[in-house]
Parts: sequence; C-alpha cells; structure tokens
Amino acid sequence: MAKSHFSFKKRQKELARKEKQELKRQRKLAKDSIEPEEAIDKSQDEVDNPIT
Repeated sequence: MAKSHFSFKKRQKELARKEKQELKRQRKLAKDSIEPEEAIDKSQDEVDNPIT
C-alpha cells in the first residue's frame, strides 16, 4: 500500500500560509509608512498656500 505524503503536504501548506502572512504584513507596513508622508506634504501645501 502506498504511503500518504500528509506531513509533506501539511508542511507545504504551512509554508504557503506563512509566506502569505509575511507579504500581507509587508504591504501593511508599506501602506502605513506612505500615508504619513502624504499627510505631511498636504499639510505643508496648506500652510504655504492657504485657501481664502
């Protein structure tokens, strides 16, 4: 009878899940680091060119 490769499949599934979580974490960090810079740029524009 053939052996099941359950442990191999399980490990591959875990690695894929961890990789997906890491990519998600990196996207979130990149998103968070970009937003404050844009907010600073917008606030500086408002100070330089106030709307009256």
